[in-house]
Amino acid sequence: MDSGTLYSIGELARRTGLTVKTIRFYSDRGIVTPADRTPAGYRRYGADAVARLTLVRTLRELGLGLDAIRRVTDRELTLSAVAAEHAAALDVQISILRLRRAVLTAAARRDPTSEEMERMHQLATLSGAERRRLIDDFLDAVFDDRHVANAHAAVRRSMIPELPDGPSEEQVEAWVEPAELSLDPDFRAGVRRLVEDLEADLSDRVAGPPRPDVVAVTRELVGAAVASGISPDAPQAESVVATLTAGCALAVGRPDDAQLHGWLVHRLEAANDPRRDRYFTLLAVINGWPAPEPLAPVIDWSVKALKLRTAR
Repeated sequence: MDSGTLYSIGELARRTGLTVKTIRFYSDRGIVTPADRTPAGYRRYGADAVARLTLVRTLRELGLGLDAIRRVTDRELTLSAVAAEHAAALDVQISILRLRRAVLTAAARRDPTSEEMERMHQLATLSGAERRRLIDDFLDAVFDDRHVANAHAAVRRSMIPELPDGPSEEQVEAWVEPAELSLDPDFRAGVRRLVEDLEADLSDRVAGPPRPDVVAVTRELVGAAVASGISPDAPQAESVVATLTAGCALAVGRPDDAQLHGWLVHRLEAANDPRRDRYFTLLAVINGWPAPEPLAPVIDWSVKALKLRTAR
């Protein structure tokens, strides 16, 4: 391109794809300046104006403001510095959009009331410190000071959702529901009862090394039977039930008798809250853990199998 060539605004518009009005606006703002004027006062631009306006167009399409663009074209700022600053601003915007999308997606599935919608929005937009206080309040209502000093301290830690600094939309959406559950008095009471039952199991045991609670034993010993499709009333279930009751008797230090079997049914039914499964499933999504196997099918199978054999 001949460096001595001058272009009218119309010619510049054809070369850059910008409108005459836009080029005149940029010219008035000092982003691109005319190299000369005709005797009649019409603006004429040099060859460098083409490259300058092409850069301006690119930066505008990337969302940069005119003040930042002018500083770049005037070489007050480097492109890399402006790009880094704008990328950081976009990160904030993306985070906000993810939160909004998560709330709207959850609302679309649940058909909430206006009050529920507002609560979902508030929960999704809590700061990290606010989220932690919310969960701490829930766990404080479930665990007392005794539990902090014993094996339940690890259980408490395992129930804390830790939303990362740059969460995915799935993680943000997953956070809303357990946050709501943590505020539900009935859910709190149910988890509290489960912890108290676990505490009773610990206190009833004879001295010795730590052993898993009966719910964990049931998951371990019955999970394979459920996965294999064995029916609770099938003959093959007899050996599974025998192994289950023996394992639970050992875990709690009690005889494997009819009294234990009845107690075990009560314990498993008390632990069988589908909301608990849901909480831990969402917890895995938030924390980036492998998805846990649902507990409800194992407990349902065990309770039915035990009741069938107790009734005989």
